[in-house]
Amino acid sequence: MPTRRIHHALVALLAALTLLWLLAEPKPWPQPLTWFSFRAVFVQYSGVIAIGAMSVAMLLALRPRRLEPHLDGLDKMYRLHKWLGIAALSTSVLHWWFAKGTKWMVGWGWLERPVRGPRPTGDQRGYIEALLGSQRGLAETVGEWVFYAAAILMILALVKRFPYHLFAKTHKWLAATYLALVFHSVVLVKFSYWTQPVGLILALLMAGGTVAAALVLAGRVGARRKVRGTVVETKRYPGVDSLETVIEMAPGWPGHAAGQFAFVTVDAKDGAHPYTIASAWDPQSPRLSFITKALGDHTRALPELLRPGREVTVEGPYGRFDFEDGRARQIWVGAGIGITPFVARMQQLARRGGPRAQVDLFHATAQRDEAALARLRADAAAAGIRLHVLVDAEDGLLDGERIRRLVPDWAQASLWFCGPGGFGRALHADFAARGLPARAFHQELFQMR
Repeated sequence: MPTRRIHHALVALLAALTLLWLLAEPKPWPQPLTWFSFRAVFVQYSGVIAIGAMSVAMLLALRPRRLEPHLDGLDKMYRLHKWLGIAALSTSVLHWWFAKGTKWMVGWGWLERPVRGPRPTGDQRGYIEALLGSQRGLAETVGEWVFYAAAILMILALVKRFPYHLFAKTHKWLAATYLALVFHSVVLVKFSYWTQPVGLILALLMAGGTVAAALVLAGRVGARRKVRGTVVETKRYPGVDSLETVIEMAPGWPGHAAGQFAFVTVDAKDGAHPYTIASAWDPQSPRLSFITKALGDHTRALPELLRPGREVTVEGPYGRFDFEDGRARQIWVGAGIGITPFVARMQQLARRGGPRAQVDLFHATAQRDEAALARLRADAAAAGIRLHVLVDAEDGLLDGERIRRLVPDWAQASLWFCGPGGFGRALHADFAARGLPARAFHQELFQMR
């Protein structure tokens, strides 16, 4: 299961927050159990989960490279970022309904509000508790309206048809809504929690999230990993509607491993776009190659934008799709433009003198470009890789059965996949059903939203 680490991380975070909340809440299941008694504890619990998930998502937005080894690469971290956003949105909707919907239901006559006991006066509370209490009305109003804005922005982020360049701009606004929700949470979290472990953890998460939000709003994400580059060469492959771009890097690029990717900014107004690096690193010739397929407005405009002499900004490298698993047998599957990381790996192996493992590379493509295929065959021959090219209309669709037929010792191999997500999931399920261990299937989740 390619997402097993981030799945475990998500479950562990939610479970830890839940446990800490239970330790701080003396009556998590109130008696007598009424709508209002349940509402009192659930609003606190859902608030803890929502702001905790948003805080971690905010930290992941900084693209922290130190977490990549633990979460299996930035592509997986972005998937976790997405899941945390969904968890925060779902929990926030319930939080909002119990807080706001209850007031509506009282107004509609559906519920009858119980008589409230006397609230503590300023003399009975400490200075900080009294100060926070004085901001309660403002915090509730801010939380309500910011929730509406954040919900819209999160939903837009999940809609794939929403243009990427607009997504990149509007998604940044979530950092501002997060800061407002931190104010809402600090004021309205039950004051007794701040002396409990749950309060300490929330304080640390919100402090880190606040710093992350400030960096996002200032445009400082990945600032130390950005290096200028100049386009020196481009080559078009019209048969597969793709463009290869060679960029000469200024001093400062740290080098990369085959299979990694980088964020490239061509136009500051359009933002950074992620591309897999299609070349091995040679410090003596500091150049990077990217192969992009015309799949949207941005990539279709690249042939005109990326003229020789054009300066770009490259941020990275990122990713853990590095082929280093110690297996003596490997199967690579590059579907469509997903062939890119394998091109870089073959160049790396050719310079190294051949592969340490026996490798079969399957390239499934719906289109044919003779120049691209000739180059792929040359790279495979130089690297000592056994290449299988399948053009859909001519050879039929690639599936697990065909791979197993052509690679009889597949059970001893690891499988590395890059391509459409649906194809990858189907291939993983097929091989898992026949006994391939989850740790032997590697998939790049190259979807940054």
